[in-house]
Amino acid sequence: MSEYQETNIQSTTGTPRWVGLAVAVLGGVSLLGLGVGVSALSHANSVETSTQASLKQQNDALTQRLAKDDEINQQLQSDLKVVTDKLNVTQADLIAARKASKSNVVTYDKKLNALGQDVNQKLAGKANAEDVAKLGTDVNGVRTDLDATNGNLAMAKSEMGTLIARNHDEIDQLRRMGQRDYFEFTVTRKGGAQHVGGIQVELKDTNTKKNQYTINVLADDKNFEKKNRSVNEPIFFYTGGTRQALELVVNKVTKTTATGYLSIPKSAGTTAAANTSGSGN
Repeated sequence: MSEYQETNIQSTTGTPRWVGLAVAVLGGVSLLGLGVGVSALSHANSVETSTQASLKQQNDALTQRLAKDDEINQQLQSDLKVVTDKLNVTQADLIAARKASKSNVVTYDKKLNALGQDVNQKLAGKANAEDVAKLGTDVNGVRTDLDATNGNLAMAKSEMGTLIARNHDEIDQLRRMGQRDYFEFTVTRKGGAQHVGGIQVELKDTNTKKNQYTINVLADDKNFEKKNRSVNEPIFFYTGGTRQALELVVNKVTKTTATGYLSIPKSAGTTAAANTSGSGN
């Protein structure tokens, strides 16, 4: 009996304690690894969610930008169509004006030849100096009409139907037609406002490379500025008491000056002259 107990005691006391410690350590390491894995999985899910949200935001922004670019493209196409239509209309008007010019020249040449033949016949039948002078005057009148007609056809027409003069000689030609009054002017950038007809004109800026200018107009106590207007491009505006538009045209620009004219309907000529006289006093 005692030998059995002694043998059992020896076998029990023979199991090392480090085995239990090792098992405990391995269990702790397993739990720690499991916790790290769970944390890593949670972090991965968070990163995936954040990435998807960022990609969605970028995709929405790109979609909006593409929609805006498409809208701008459609607007540009619409503007291009308008410009193309206007150019086609301008080209058609130019062709029609050339045809009309050729037709008028042929017509006046026929009249001139017929009148010349009539002159020769009358000179052959009558050697009266008074008749010769009268016929000569008629010939000169026809030539003057022909020159004026050719000059008018060479001038461009504005959208209001008025002829646009490009220099002093053409302005004088329009004066002789007697339909409107014309006031020529030259304004400087540092000269301030200058009285022209019944209004005031002030030159703000010029661009000689592009033949453009910026001008300020004061009429009826109203002030308006026209920016980057082209040479020989008419500016139309109305003043009190006039049903027809006044027309301002600049024919030439330098670095410091602008030269052109103001065209006023005959009905407004008296008022414009009175305003000019009053402003001078």
